[in-house]
Amino acid sequence: MKKVSIGGVPEHFNLAWYLTLKNGEYKDEGINLRWHDYFGGTGAMNKALRNGDIDMAVILTEGIVKDIIEGNPSKIVQTFVSSPLIWGIHVAANSKFETIQDLRGTRAAISRYGSGSHLMAYINAKNHNWNLDTDLKFEVIQNLDGAIRALTENRADYFMWERFTTKPIVDDGIFKHVGNCPTPWPCFVIVARDEFIKSNEDDLKTILDIINKTTKDFKAIPNIDSTIAKRYEQELEDVRKWLALTEWSQSQIEESTLQMVQKELFELNIISKKVDYNSLIHNV
Repeated sequence: MKKVSIGGVPEHFNLAWYLTLKNGEYKDEGINLRWHDYFGGTGAMNKALRNGDIDMAVILTEGIVKDIIEGNPSKIVQTFVSSPLIWGIHVAANSKFETIQDLRGTRAAISRYGSGSHLMAYINAKNHNWNLDTDLKFEVIQNLDGAIRALTENRADYFMWERFTTKPIVDDGIFKHVGNCPTPWPCFVIVARDEFIKSNEDDLKTILDIINKTTKDFKAIPNIDSTIAKRYEQELEDVRKWLALTEWSQSQIEESTLQMVQKELFELNIISKKVDYNSLIHNV
């Protein structure tokens, strides 16, 4: 049986992977797919792809585009979630900051450099006409638990993370939500290492066929809202709002979308060059 390792964040977006694994759908096709949770998000997965620790990843679009341009030997094989990611902007519950504009020039907690929380801090700064050289400061906190400690201990001032994932922390009176910053593009893509693609094209196609079959009808799964609420410890009302805003994809990311991502990252000096479409994707 072919062993394949895939990484992703332990969030509700990836429940479809858990369901297909639980049902043994990959093993039925001779594939031993092993899922690895990456609490450190995109930055941690980029490192794992580079090191060969995983063969595939479900990863933030902007983060993998930046890392492929910088030498990550991987390619985007399709879009996974076509809707934007809504990044909530949070401060400690007792913070003096009340609005996004109050945060100008303060310290952003980020999981690591090159992560989504790092790159989206630039997008947010641009949206509010901040000076990208002087108004952004960063404190590396590794993951969500690290962010809770950093904001509570006043080592950082604000933290950007997926709005609904952090909602329970707001409800518990640990964070205060001061605003949102949606990504201007589809949020998650599926990527695979070049070496894996070259040797396992048929297995890769089988994996995508299985997950796409589930995501295509994901919202129609009986009691899926209750399942998500229980598994990810969220309020049912919040899950229903999230489901209404979220769309999965079963196709390759469009060239115009990747041009837009690169244009934005280039203008923010996050990438030093733009590359052609085929340098970033592989059509299975």
